[in-house]
Amino acid sequence: MADIHIRKEGKAGRITLTRPEALNALSYDMCLQIDAALIKWAEDDEVALILIDAEGDRAFCAGGDIREIYEIGLSGDHTRAQEFWRDEYRMNARLFEFPKPVVSFMQGFTMGGGVGVGCHGSHRIMARSSRMAMPECGIGLVPDVGGSMILAHAPGRLGEYIGMTGARLAPGDAIHAGFADYVIRQAEWDALKADLIRTGDPSHIDEAAIPPIPGNLSAMQPMIDAHFGGGSLGEIVASLRAEDSQFAENTLELLGRNSPLSMACTVEMLHRMAGTRDVRASLELEYRFVYRSLEHSDLVEGIRAAVIDKDRNPNWEYDMENLPQEAVEHMLAPLGDKKLTF
Repeated sequence: MADIHIRKEGKAGRITLTRPEALNALSYDMCLQIDAALIKWAEDDEVALILIDAEGDRAFCAGGDIREIYEIGLSGDHTRAQEFWRDEYRMNARLFEFPKPVVSFMQGFTMGGGVGVGCHGSHRIMARSSRMAMPECGIGLVPDVGGSMILAHAPGRLGEYIGMTGARLAPGDAIHAGFADYVIRQAEWDALKADLIRTGDPSHIDEAAIPPIPGNLSAMQPMIDAHFGGGSLGEIVASLRAEDSQFAENTLELLGRNSPLSMACTVEMLHRMAGTRDVRASLELEYRFVYRSLEHSDLVEGIRAAVIDKDRNPNWEYDMENLPQEAVEHMLAPLGDKKLTF
């Protein structure tokens, strides 16, 4: 069975992820197919909007296919992984810049690479049971697929907190942080999709929306803002260690699970992206990290611990307290003629 179903239906260009057994994880081929469809549909007068959805109840898309990345990492030839990220990021930019409405229906989990497919459109829909996360620091990567741009513009210091901890966001938090626009009862999705296909008009989405329930992060924002305004990972950790509170204790535990190098680079990336909403700039910065990641980061070890051996006991290269700034600068340094182009 194919992993993705791309077709025109009525006035909609339709993209359906069809790998529910793999939580609709994105393969390289799926990214290429999405990109090709977007190129074609941008100039097609019969296509009024794009409708993106996925099969299964558990996930819209739980990320990129990191087993594929792991095997490439072990092979020693990192070219294919670098090409995967390059072409995926080009597709992410094309979605963000698409000249017609892009409507995504995100049930279950949307994580990592799924954010790059579902969260760059004009009408981003969740159900009440949907959850969203950018958990890349837990496997030695950084929030990517343009996610660093969304995080950099989240209110206050939510972006640093979400990116560094990998926090799971209920719909209210996802909307508050800038990853989604609407909550619509999942029982109404099929009728709404049928209307979009028939009319090519997304205005009825507003009528179907229900108010989101405020999430936990909104309540935690004063504490998050107080501790995550530091200029580096070390300053954030020091601020948390200086406070005897349940929030500080819980947050340090969350950070302690993740790659210090990844978290430190995430802080630096979000600070650099705070002044712009240029998705290409964010993707180009993210690509600097991932291009080097299989050789110079914690990625292979992180995937091993989380997905391959599942021992949840990664051996990170650095500690949170003594990570040298030079390591961050190295991972985010310009790539010269290897830089991401569009």
